[in-house]
Amino acid sequence: MRVVTKLPDALPDISPLAADFPIFSERKEGLVYLDSAATSQKPRQVIDAVCEFERKYNANVHRGIYPLSEDATERYEGARKKVAGFINSESADEIVFLRGTTEALNVLALSLGIWQLKPGDEVLTTVMEHHSNVVPWQMLSWKGVRLKFADIDSEGQIDMDDFATKLTGRTKIVSVAHVSNVLGTINPVREIADMAHDNSSLLIVDGAQSAPHIPVDVRKIGCDFFALSGHKMLAPTGIGALYGRYDLLRKIEPALGGGEMISEVHQNGCTWNVPPYKFEAGTPNIIGAIGLGAAVDYLSAIGMENVERYDRHLISYALSRLGESDDIEIYGPHDIEQRSGVIAFNLKGVHGHDTAEILGRRGVSIRSGHHCAQPLMERLGISSASRASFYLYNGKRDVDALIDALDEVRKVFA
Repeated sequence: MRVVTKLPDALPDISPLAADFPIFSERKEGLVYLDSAATSQKPRQVIDAVCEFERKYNANVHRGIYPLSEDATERYEGARKKVAGFINSESADEIVFLRGTTEALNVLALSLGIWQLKPGDEVLTTVMEHHSNVVPWQMLSWKGVRLKFADIDSEGQIDMDDFATKLTGRTKIVSVAHVSNVLGTINPVREIADMAHDNSSLLIVDGAQSAPHIPVDVRKIGCDFFALSGHKMLAPTGIGALYGRYDLLRKIEPALGGGEMISEVHQNGCTWNVPPYKFEAGTPNIIGAIGLGAAVDYLSAIGMENVERYDRHLISYALSRLGESDDIEIYGPHDIEQRSGVIAFNLKGVHGHDTAEILGRRGVSIRSGHHCAQPLMERLGISSASRASFYLYNGKRDVDALIDALDEVRKVFA
């Protein structure tokens, strides 16, 4: 793998890392990709690692005592160690491989909700959450568990006074996004951890949008659980990781049953395997884990501090260019230090779907709609928004292409 020491100190016209991503040269018509919050593109280093595994090491893991299976197991478990190091967990045994953040949050809702929550208990989240951090908790209403939402302020940040008011003796779980997938807001998860633990509540952090863009240290955050999705951080789809404090992983019950997650099975019952394996029922996504490990290698070679700094260059320039026009409404914090790699906006008088379609004809790929955050859309008083999301393969020209394409939208609706 090519070792990258740093990204440029100033925003270049074209990112020096774009050459690592084959899709940009393979798409002959040109591609301005501004939808990385939905899924990131994959560098050649990740693609090659996945292909190499398929060619040379493909076998099921853990169960075989022949060399090929042992090689596969070594690489699979090696990927687990890489993820553990990437988020600074104490041990690889605290990393559970799952399909992504959505499955991780569902597993937690089942494991904690069914086995530990009682009627009248409450889960506290925020109005800015992705549906994956809303629906699994709402599904516990049959058990009498109540979901409460902390509000946001006019800047798109959590209203911490409202949060404190809604954090009560009934609150057993606090589950919040580290970074909003719409507003780009970076939430004060360390402060929230302290408040949750002072209240004897568990803290779950949705890290789907933070792990790709900013340094993550689960020990500094002080969270009990942290979930991430590989496909948003250069890895294949269908792979992600759930970090859990080992004492909690030992304590809670698994949500899925089958092979690998058991120690023994008899006609009259079974016993569980040790963490993390007791949460990984069946044959895992071995290829996905290998790809995630390669993605961690790629990002670690760059340095997440450098990724965060480069993101800020992109967001700062994009906010500046979008702010040149009076007919664009931008959502989220004005303070660049409080933002990560997404900008949600609306061109006044134009539906977000129309904006995205016309931009797509110009080769500019953005997302539009409610972004799986309908409670937030309702809070903002809108039905949808356009969203441009940036990553380390974008440069100044990509932002300029977005601005130029928005002029085409204005012409259509003039």
